Amino acid sequence: MIVERLFTSPQHGAPLVGRKRIQLVAGRGIVGDRHFGGQDWDGQSLALVEAEEIEAFCTMAGRQVDLALTRRNIVTRGVRLNELVGRRFHIGGCLLLGVERCEPCLTLGRLLERPGLDAAAVVRYWTGRGGLRADILSDGSISVGDEIGIPGSLL
Repeated sequence: MIVERLFTSPQHGAPLVGRKRIQLVAGRGIVGDRHFGGQDWDGQSLALVEAEEIEAFCTMAGRQVDLALTRRNIVTRGVRLNELVGRRFHIGGCLLLGVERCEPCLTLGRLLERPGLDAAAVVRYWTGRGGLRADILSDGSISVGDEIGIPGSLL
């Protein structure tokens, strides 16, 4: 259970920037990300998605794998993120709280649609697979390759 990739976006709609390390501030978000300081909804601070789900989508849609395509901040490998809703977990030196599933929106649908796969079909595909929204409970940094620690997990 590791961090595969990290991304931020400096402003709404801007391209994602791949990062080796991100700095998190409790209750505020990722330093340099468009959502930093936002308090519009719980879990706005951080969005995670499973690399395996992105790879499966790309295979199904006949497109090249792009781990940035869902526009989530953290791409994980080896962890079922839906199981972290309501649970505390660690990544690197940060304590996080899984708030809710990060369900797809029409914007994602339009971004990923292509001939034979309309926006509504994309949204249906990603429902239940879109990742996790999380709140940041402690300051710290997260790096590519960091392990994801789940209390009570055997891994």
